[in-house]
Order: sequence, then C-alpha cells, then structure tokens
Amino acid sequence: MTAKDQVFVIGAGGRSGAALCRALLVRGFAVVPVLRNVARLPADIAARALPPRIADLTGPESLLRAALEGAGYVISTAHASHIPALLQATTAETVLIGLGSTRKFTRWPDKHGNGVLRGEKALLESGRPGMLLHPTMIYGAEGENNVQRLAALLRRLPVVPLPNGGRALVQPIHQDDVTRSLLAALDLARDGMLANPKTLVIAGPHSMEYRDFAGAVARAAGFKMPPVIPVPASLLAAALPVMRLLPRMPKIGRDEIRRLLEDKDFDIGPMEKTLSVTPRSLEDGLRSLFT
Repeated sequence: MTAKDQVFVIGAGGRSGAALCRALLVRGFAVVPVLRNVARLPADIAARALPPRIADLTGPESLLRAALEGAGYVISTAHASHIPALLQATTAETVLIGLGSTRKFTRWPDKHGNGVLRGEKALLESGRPGMLLHPTMIYGAEGENNVQRLAALLRRLPVVPLPNGGRALVQPIHQDDVTRSLLAALDLARDGMLANPKTLVIAGPHSMEYRDFAGAVARAAGFKMPPVIPVPASLLAAALPVMRLLPRMPKIGRDEIRRLLEDKDFDIGPMEKTLSVTPRSLEDGLRSLFT
C-alpha cells in the first residue's frame, strides 16, 4: 500500500465525513479516520477502514501532529476555521482538501462565516497544495435534518410566514454531490493538478426562491404546501419566544430568519469545469429522501 492509496479523513464520524469515508472505501482507498470520539465512527466504516486516530482540533498541536503523522492526503470535513491548525500539524507536501461554506459571503458576518474566511485565508497564503470547497446548504446526508425540519414545520402551519414572502434565492446541494466534489478534488491532487491552493463554490444546479424550495419539499413529503404570506423579519424574530413554547414546533433561530433575506445564487460553471461534477436536480434529490 502506497501513500497515494491512504486518505486521512478528519470528521469521519460526522455526516459529510462518514459519507466520504464510505465512498473512498468503495473506490479502494485505505481510509484513516480521524476524529475526537471513536465511539462516533459508524460500525461499517470501522470494520473496513484502518485503525482510527484520535485528535481534538482545538487541543495541543503535538497530539494533532501525531494523529496526522505520515499523511499525504488529508480531507477535512470539520469547520474550516481549523485549517490553520491542520496546516501547522502537517508537512509542506501534505495535500489538504476541506469543506468551507458559502456563509463566507453573508452580509451579516458571524462566527461561522468569519471562521471560514480565516481558514480560506490561511490555506491560500500557505501556498500549500490543496483545495477548499464552499458548499451551499447541504441536504440528503444520513442523519441530516434540514429538509426534515422544514417538512415537519410546513405540516403544522396553516400558512407559511416568510420574510419578503420567501423571495430570496437558495441553491441547495445534495450530499452525494458534495462527496463527489471532494473525490474529484482528491483525483486532481493525485494527478498533480493541485500544486497551488484553490477555492471553489459547489452548489445545486440552479437557484430558486425559498418559497419554491419549500413547495418542492412539501410535494416530495406528500402534502400540499400551505399558502405563503409575507411577514417582516423583525416580527418573526419577535415571535420566536412564543413559537418555542408550542409543542412539536421545530426550533428556529434569529440567524436562520435573517438568512431568509439573503440570496444564495452561484454560478456552477467553475464547479463543472474544474471538478467535472454536474449536481443532481432538487426534485431527484428530494425524491431519494422521501421514498
């Protein structure tokens, strides 16, 4: 087994990490799971992967360096804010591929988005071989509940109050396409095509208004979409304490309401050209969740 056959996966116990591990194993790679709690590693991955390495990305650099010793390829599905630590813990020859987020484009900076920006800056300034992929909202992963939470909420509402009537654009991407994108980035690295660090947005095939996205979720879940009514975001935010008292009502945060005012509309041409990945349609992706 050569170093080109080994891939260290950080966050192997999470949704995107586990999906990636399974895909790598199917392709014949030797997977080295790297995670903080070995109990979170799914049994099917543990049975086929190399022995896991324990690492806390916020812990001592020496322990992280030991966990990544010998790594030629590291794919991190942890938050991009940890990229500086990963760069410090690996050698200049180690290829680092990671997941960021399109939250970096938000008009309302927050801890999540700022962390992504710091990670991206560190990778680009390092000059190290690697790629940071910035996905839009990910749906369709095992254990993911974005779509399920929305479906549960829509089932309970007689009308759907949305800021600006739900006219803001969204462009969700299916977990399978995120996994395919990470694999494509790895292929580029193995072919020597990632000598310099790169960043790339990955998204669904086209953007749509949030109200249409919600309607597609309702149809896929087998019920009729309730009528949408425009409501000021400030009024929805003020009503949150009352909504949290209602039984079986999914929890919604102020940040989530504010993001419903922000367009997520991205050109996937660079994604298709660089990675040769064409994302699946929303209808096809939702069908796989509710059938």
